[in-house]
Amino acid sequence: MTQNTTTQQYPIAADTDRLQQYVDVLDDVLEYARVRDYNGWDYGDGLSSRVLHALPDNLVVNLLVQEFIKRSPVNVRPLFRVEQRRNFKGIALFAMANRTRAQLGQWFEGDHPPEAYLEDAESLTNWIVEHQVEGFSGFGGSHRHRIQHPSGRSGPRETVPNSPNLVSTSFGVKALLAGKEFDPEYPDIAKTAVDLAVDDLDYRLVGEGAVMDYYQSHPKDSYTLNAIALGARYFVELYEEFGDAELLERTEQVFDFIASTQTERGGWYYREPPTSSHLSMDNHHNGFIIECFQRYEDIVGSGRYDDTLDRALDFYARELFDDDGAPNFDENNAYPRDIHATAQGILVFTYAGQYDRAERILQWALANMYVPEEGRFYFRKQRFYTKRVTLMRWAQAWMAYAIAEYVATRLADEPTHGYGIDSLTVPTETA
Repeated sequence: MTQNTTTQQYPIAADTDRLQQYVDVLDDVLEYARVRDYNGWDYGDGLSSRVLHALPDNLVVNLLVQEFIKRSPVNVRPLFRVEQRRNFKGIALFAMANRTRAQLGQWFEGDHPPEAYLEDAESLTNWIVEHQVEGFSGFGGSHRHRIQHPSGRSGPRETVPNSPNLVSTSFGVKALLAGKEFDPEYPDIAKTAVDLAVDDLDYRLVGEGAVMDYYQSHPKDSYTLNAIALGARYFVELYEEFGDAELLERTEQVFDFIASTQTERGGWYYREPPTSSHLSMDNHHNGFIIECFQRYEDIVGSGRYDDTLDRALDFYARELFDDDGAPNFDENNAYPRDIHATAQGILVFTYAGQYDRAERILQWALANMYVPEEGRFYFRKQRFYTKRVTLMRWAQAWMAYAIAEYVATRLADEPTHGYGIDSLTVPTETA
């Protein structure tokens, strides 16, 4: 198979010389991932420790090792021989970032031609299809390592590879829809993710709204709000693709429930009810919810959640970010300042058209969390020290995606949402 590209001039709404500095960072971040074949450490990967595998399987020991590796002020993963792997969600983000970088090649210089980025985007999108969960009702994504959840009122829980979750699935759906020029069957594959949400993750009515399970072993007496928002996001994006009215109805039922749980302060707790949550109104999970409402409005344009979105954006800007762009951990704590929260803030404010605020966040990250000679971002900045580990999905994939979206949206002056600049560089198959 060969690919030609058709190129159409698109109106430029930003200073390309100013944006080139961020494209240079994007190139270096993608190169860091490319030379490692997009493999790396992840946030909760402690149970992939080969040292732990040599010990008898024990829930308490597993949890202690996992949390020690996660929380250690220095990176102890090499000591514990933690395996470096591809992350399903991270690959989806890298696929979209590479695709957008290829489209941006018309205006921005780089070390690689646009075709190289496009080849990686196609290969990574295909990888998502090849590594979807098996034995379920439809397309889905999962973490690729075991995760032991702390015991709570519902008892100890564990998620395992090939166990689908809404968050990974949502980004997989987005990547397949964005990359449909690589294979016209990708949207049809993505649409089966609705069956996975309904049949395997128990889409169900609650009051005047609807919910789903974040993952299969999730407690039934609580709901992870950012996860079900991301599930609703892929419903509405599939509605945009296929025009299925039932998908819009399901979307609005879920968003109605989420809107009903918004606090007077304007944010959301991690779970509903809040007493079931180990987190408060933390930064990047609130950013997920806001972005999902933004996506609904971009597609539907009904104004149904305008008040919800206005109050959420005000809370997000006022309480979860400092004026210099530094991300606060939650509504009560500045630290740790997390690179994932940074990336999500860039996305939310970019899609809101608040480019100056998004750029301040990006500039803060480059000044405080970036190693320019290596093209990598650090994980977290504590009050008195910085966790200098680079996590491939949590840091590199998210920042690559956020920077690509910021540049493309500034260039076109309209939200791109992972789909790149429309009608710019669209591959077409030839014999």
